[in-house]
Amino acid sequence: MSIIEDLQGAIQAAAASAAPAVVGIGRHQRGAGVVVADGQVLTNAHNLRGDEVTVTFTDGRQTVGNVVGVDHDGDLAVISVDTTGAAPIGWATDASVGVGSIVFGLAPSRSAGSRITFGSVSAVGRAFRGPGGRRISGSIEHTAPLASGSSGGPLLDGSGRFVGLNTNRIGEGFYLALPADAALHERVESLASGSSVERPRLGIAIAPAFVARKMRRSVGLPDRDGLLVRGVEDDSPAAKAGITRGDLIVAVAGNPVGDADELLDAIAAAKQPYPILLVRGADELTVTVGAKVTGAN
Repeated sequence: MSIIEDLQGAIQAAAASAAPAVVGIGRHQRGAGVVVADGQVLTNAHNLRGDEVTVTFTDGRQTVGNVVGVDHDGDLAVISVDTTGAAPIGWATDASVGVGSIVFGLAPSRSAGSRITFGSVSAVGRAFRGPGGRRISGSIEHTAPLASGSSGGPLLDGSGRFVGLNTNRIGEGFYLALPADAALHERVESLASGSSVERPRLGIAIAPAFVARKMRRSVGLPDRDGLLVRGVEDDSPAAKAGITRGDLIVAVAGNPVGDADELLDAIAAAKQPYPILLVRGADELTVTVGAKVTGAN
């Protein structure tokens, strides 16, 4: 059998086994989803427009499901919906894709059924910005072409197993997928149980380090690496801790911060209450975020 015939057979087998698990998300199919368990559809959070979602199956059946768990920063959501007739997709149980691996992109077609494309893994461990601006790391970069409305659909390996959730386009001919690994499986189970993810936040607007240095020089203050606080939300964790506009955030829980990603990572890793080292003018001070506030009765 020729290489072309082998590839053709693999594409047909992948489509036959996985296509019933692929669904359209939204009344006008703004995205895709994949049946990961009986009654559960996984999709990207950016495909949602409310708590109720129209889900269209490959046989043309259309029904309304409910969002039971969402992680906006991680761009994931689980929808509870009647999946009768659509068997859950088969997850890969090993690290089956690397650079050069053949992969298939599967998505619903706006007319009927589904469409499948093939490409290869061009890179691994890629990062991109989620809907909320947070960095999402560890993604699979591949070249299987995806039409508009395909995000939230599955990326399959050569055996037709679920290895990634297509999420983002990064230029002409390149796409990113969240790896369908054990960590994703755990996150899906948590979301399916109704545990939506809310990551810790400070409630501040910041300027990058180079802006902070420029502004400090302009008023005769010595250079310091850090992030300049340009605004503080009322009643936010930052406001309660005493952080004010003009402060320079130098470290969070002992970890130096030089950009927004380092700040977000440090906040996510810190156990409350945690200290933040600030420079206010020429003076250093430490404030505590998440400390209980007590007062007279």
